[in-house]
Amino acid sequence: MTRRTVQRLGPLAIALFASVPASGQVSRLPAAIQIELAEIGPRYQSNIRTHIPRTRELFLPLLAESPKAGARVLADQAFGDDPAQRLDVYRPEAAADAPVVVFVHGGALTRGDKNANAEVYANVMYFFARHGVVGINTNYRLAPEHRYPAAAVDIGGAVAWARANVADHGGDPDRIFLVGHSSGGTHAATWAYDPAIHGSSGPGVAGLVLLSGRLTADNRPDDPNAAGVEAYFGTDPSLYPSRSPVSHGAASDVPTFIVVAEFDNPFLDAYGADLFSRICTARGRCPRFTQLIGHNHMSMVMSFNTADEALGLEILDFIETGW
Repeated sequence: MTRRTVQRLGPLAIALFASVPASGQVSRLPAAIQIELAEIGPRYQSNIRTHIPRTRELFLPLLAESPKAGARVLADQAFGDDPAQRLDVYRPEAAADAPVVVFVHGGALTRGDKNANAEVYANVMYFFARHGVVGINTNYRLAPEHRYPAAAVDIGGAVAWARANVADHGGDPDRIFLVGHSSGGTHAATWAYDPAIHGSSGPGVAGLVLLSGRLTADNRPDDPNAAGVEAYFGTDPSLYPSRSPVSHGAASDVPTFIVVAEFDNPFLDAYGADLFSRICTARGRCPRFTQLIGHNHMSMVMSFNTADEALGLEILDFIETGW
């Protein structure tokens, strides 16, 4: 795709033209989960406050039986003084100079935890550890007590901790990849992209994976998470463009992989397509982009460390190739 072609196309058209949707391997999941996901899918956006916890509950019995051998877990390592500034390390056995994934959970900017329960989001870390990648599962400070850019600064703190310490856990400090889901993608992208946040020394990461990230600050009245946006980014919409990761991604050279779900939270798929378009235009080469068919906003993350490995394997390929 040439730069001139990119400039003629809108973001959604570009996404359809330049990306190949990846079918989640839903057919590998238990029949009951397949049926429920198919029923939730078309109705997902109608009531995300019901369908998010229902999707999580659906996967819990499966994740409780998922493989966990081969990873040593070091919990609650401090990277700051606040109780929220803690991370868990998942080290593969015999790891040496292994790539590193720092996973950033979501929660509509005001809630969430690196261990939402006994299985989530440890399942993401076990998947990567089982495939030879050191996993770091981090928390961060939450709105409304801690407003922009506190959470993004905390992601930088987790990256700094990793660069200083991950070699002791078998990781390569020069191959740290941020993986952010939902509002975790907001904070990961803000840290990775915005020089006003990461400073002249750079973000210190080798790549960025955005899983249905909230990449635009927008308090539109038809967004069910508008209150969370205001709690973190403030109530002055004139500040939103400069605080939106999408405004800074095009000027960044951080390798980026954008993923959206077939059944996503309202507007998050369009925000991902917008970032895709801007990067295509600015860099002259489009980033990796996948629409994960068969999954909703939550099931895309719940599927890690199950028989549905489609997304996890594609992230591993991104880590290997840098694109």
